[in-house]
Amino acid sequence: MSDDRIWRELHALRLRVPHMTGSLVATCDGFLVASDLPDSLEPEGMAAMAATELSLSDRVARTAADGDFEEVVIRNRGGHVAIYAAGPRAALAILAGPEVTLGRLHLEARPVARAIAAIVPETTVERTISVEPGPVAQGDDVDRWRPRRGDRRLQQRHGAGRAR
Repeated sequence: MSDDRIWRELHALRLRVPHMTGSLVATCDGFLVASDLPDSLEPEGMAAMAATELSLSDRVARTAADGDFEEVVIRNRGGHVAIYAAGPRAALAILAGPEVTLGRLHLEARPVARAIAAIVPETTVERTISVEPGPVAQGDDVDRWRPRRGDRRLQQRHGAGRAR
């Protein structure tokens, strides 16, 4: 499902931000879209964790400040993980060393998140349309829980349809 345009955005961002060690784009449901991570990290696992953090941070933002989630920075001795909302369907996660200048990181990453947001709907729609229920996943019980385009629960949960 990876899109070359997204990977090029990630690679260009890494070249512009000193001490950035990697990045990835994940859908809100935890699927990996594109990755520019070091070999020591598992992209699929990081995508799942980025989506989880996006969901949790979005919930906190809506509860505490009645607003849409934009970004969160996690800092530890080894560096930083910054996660940006890339539209209502994806997250941009960036890993950087402790020496990174956060202002520079934000300055460079925010426009990349917006650019990726414009690309991700094309790739997620393509993936969603191509998925057909298998023999085990058929019937009314399963179909009731399958997300559908325009599903109000998804719009409320992920902010789809809201002005950003």
